Amino acid sequence: MTIDERCARIERVTAGVAEERSKDREELRGLWRDTQRQLDQLTGRVDAIATHFDTFIHETAHTRPRNRQALPGNGRAHR
Repeated sequence: MTIDERCARIERVTAGVAEERSKDREELRGLWRDTQRQLDQLTGRVDAIATHFDTFIHETAHTRPRNRQALPGNGRAHR
């Protein structure tokens, strides 16, 4: 094998490796975008749940005293 043949082979191998790297990089970018999209969706869901939970706590805190007073036998010792 001559030096020119070796150089040509090295160039082909290098070009192949560069192409694979480029494809891998694009795939990883796509995965990253998908991951970011999923994280954004999850953040929205967690925020909605937290808002719902805060509302529940607030409503429960305001209705609980009235409900306790309305319970039968309120003020009597329980056995």
